[in-house]
Formats: sequence, structure tokens, C-alpha cells
Amino acid sequence: MLRQKLLVTGMVLLAGTAACAQGRSSRTETAATTAPRPGAQVRTKTLKNGLKVIVWSDPDNPSIALYNWFRVGSRNERPGITGLSHFFEHMMFNGAKKYGPGEFDRVMEAHGGRNNAYTSEDVTVYQDWFPRSALEKIFDLEADRLQHLAIDPQVVESERGVVYSERRSSVDNDNTGLLMEQVQATAFVAHPYQFPVIGWPSDIESWKQEDLERYFRTYYAPNNATLIVVGAVTPEEIFSLAEKYLEPIPAQPEPEPVRTQEPPQQGERRVVVRKMAQAPLLQMAFHGLKASDVDAPALDLLVRILTEGDSSRLHRRLVEEERVAISVGGYRGAGFDPSLTWMMVDLPPGGDLGRAEALLDEELAKVVSAGVTDAELRKAKNIVVADFWRGLETNSGRAQALGTYEVFHGDWQKLFGVPDRYEAVTREQVQKVAARVFARNNRSVGVLVPEAAGDAKKEAAR
Repeated sequence: MLRQKLLVTGMVLLAGTAACAQGRSSRTETAATTAPRPGAQVRTKTLKNGLKVIVWSDPDNPSIALYNWFRVGSRNERPGITGLSHFFEHMMFNGAKKYGPGEFDRVMEAHGGRNNAYTSEDVTVYQDWFPRSALEKIFDLEADRLQHLAIDPQVVESERGVVYSERRSSVDNDNTGLLMEQVQATAFVAHPYQFPVIGWPSDIESWKQEDLERYFRTYYAPNNATLIVVGAVTPEEIFSLAEKYLEPIPAQPEPEPVRTQEPPQQGERRVVVRKMAQAPLLQMAFHGLKASDVDAPALDLLVRILTEGDSSRLHRRLVEEERVAISVGGYRGAGFDPSLTWMMVDLPPGGDLGRAEALLDEELAKVVSAGVTDAELRKAKNIVVADFWRGLETNSGRAQALGTYEVFHGDWQKLFGVPDRYEAVTREQVQKVAARVFARNNRSVGVLVPEAAGDAKKEAAR
């Protein structure tokens, strides 16, 4: 719960458009000029209380996806209340005024729907999927929990235990999650991205009732949310339902903005975690870019070239050729503020951490000094654009994409320029962003060193 792609034959279709233009018949030219612009099915309206509603109508799809995006995540927390954003992800399913404990899920499932939610450093997103016949009931359910969420002390204590158990399974007893938490807390010394989304243990144990009530009132206001509805609906009926059920919820004062900026890192930082484990782990986290950075597409392509698939650079070198690793992965954070770009290496039992780090350093230095090949860049672009169109095949994918571009990029219409923006990236831009991000002074390195049971007990007794 902490964290979350129309088929094409690849970018050949996009690249070939101009080349084919002169061979089109006049009939084809007429069809092209009358084709609807991208996003023509999307309509928006902002309610009087500040809630923005975005509707993508698709009469050919009988189901509906409703995503409610709240601009609140661990980025909005502080010491003492870390984990509250994720905690409310749980609380929002635990009863309100009209629909009591357990009723939200029960009523939705009785009407053929299902739901989920996720929390990140930047947002909390609630997801509903349901048939058209349940449309008004879903709005009633959502309005009840947004306006009248029951922050009952007994439920709070119950969910506190659930969250603590989730932390144990996803962090404390998961070596990759544990090391990532330590590396992220080391990489950020000022910005609240240093806080784990699930929260620090002592904070989970000590949230106060007033903390919860204040947090909900501040961040679950309609003017801090964006509602996305996709599927067999008309904009008019969605706007009417939103006005009936959601517009009566009063707006609140705008939340305090996050003013802190992470200062430039001036030297490599290192983290060593020693615990019982079968195999060592290596992670590198580089200060990267925010979602809306103009260089973000180039960095995304670079990470894919390095880590995506068996033909990626790092897989070929570290896994197949040198056999120092069993897997290599990469991840580019994309939030409101500059976040981390990760390189992660899983070693076999007894693996050589020093050798793996030296080889990873060597490959990153190569891409900084020599860049990437035309073939590598073409493949990465093909993958990105194929994933993009594939994602827009489903209501869920459309709701996620619309929300991402409206919330993180400030305009949902930018979604439909994604293929062109990626196609415009050059080898020179990729090399430039590699030099910008993959600098030694810009990174935090974490290693997990396995210890035998006896060694761990000795260390704990010291």
C-alpha cells in the first residue's frame, strides 16, 4: 500500500508519420484533418469548494475508474507525526457517519465494485473501480468518508497495530526495504523526503488524537484534491453528482507549503547495515530531478538503458559477464521536489561487495564519459512509448496518467505530449543528465553485510 501502461508497433509508427505524409490520398488527408485532437474526450470543472474534477468519457467501456488524488504524503510530515499520511490511507476505510466500520468495502462490493489506495512521499490516492450502475452510490460513499470520517480512538489503536505490523513486514524484516530506508534517511539531511512513508516506529506508537484530527482537516480538504473519473460516463452527469455530493464539503485554508530545499551534497555518504541475511546488498542513491524537470525524460531513458531487461548495460556486465550479481535494478523518483535516482544490486550469498561496487562505478563512469549508443536510445524510446499507449488502454491506466500529469506537472493536457517529448531526447541530453546526476559527491551508498546468528547476538549485547 506504500508505494504504485493502445498497442503500437513501437516508435517506428511515430517516426514514420512524416515520411508517409506525402503518399497519402486526399481522402486520408481529409480524415487526418478532421481527427479529434488528443484528449478531446476530457472535460474539467472546478467546484465552488476548490475540488477539481476531470472526466475522460469512454462510452465503449462499461466500467468506471474513480481516482481521488490528495496532495499529501510523507513530504508534508515532521518529526513526531511521520507516517500519518499512510495511516490515513488505512483510516479512510474504517467508517464515517452514514456508513460505519467495514461498510465502505461491504457496500462497494455489494454493488460490484472494488477499491484500493496508495501513499507516496508526495500524494495519497484512493482508487475505486465499479460498474456504471453503482455510480451514484460510489459518490455517496466517497462524500461520507470525506466529510464525516470517524477518527474513533478504538479504531485508531487497532489500525496503529496494523500499520506497525506492515512496517515490520515491509521494512524491519525485509532487507531491501530496510537498507533503502537507511540510505534515503542519509541522502536527505534537510528535506522531509528523509522520512519513511510508513513512519518511524516511535512516531507510529505515539500519534495523538489531536494530531490526527488536525492532519485530516488540513490535508483532506476538497481544495487539496483532484478527482479523476474515467469510463462510461458523461462529463455532465459526473459534474452534477460532484456538485450534489462533494461540493457541500467546505474548503479549508491552504496547507502550509513545503519550503525546505535540500542543499547540494558535497561529498559521498555511506551506510553500512549489518544483520542476519543470506546475501549482501548494494544500493546507490543519487540526488536526481523533480517530476516536472525538463531533463526528466532523458533521465528516465538513461535509467532504462542501464537497468531494464536482460540486455541492459548493468545486467549484461554485472550479472552475465562478471557474475557478481544475481539481479540489478533501477528506479527514478519523480515527486514535487528533486528526489532520488536509485541503482540496486542484489548479490549471491558470499558475493563480493567491493567488486560489485567497482564494476557499477565503472559502468556509470562510461555513460558519463561516452554516453549511450543510438541503438540503446532507440530501444529505450520504443519501450517508453509502447508502455505509454498500453497504459491508456484501461480506465485505471488513464485515471493514473491524468492524475499524474495534473498533479505533478500542473496540467493534464501535457499527458498527450509524452511521446513527442521522449522522441525529442538526444544522445547528448542523456549524456549531459548522466554527468549531472551520477557524480560521486551526489550519492549515498548503502551496503547490507550479512552476519551469522552468533555475530548478530554479540553485536546486540555490546
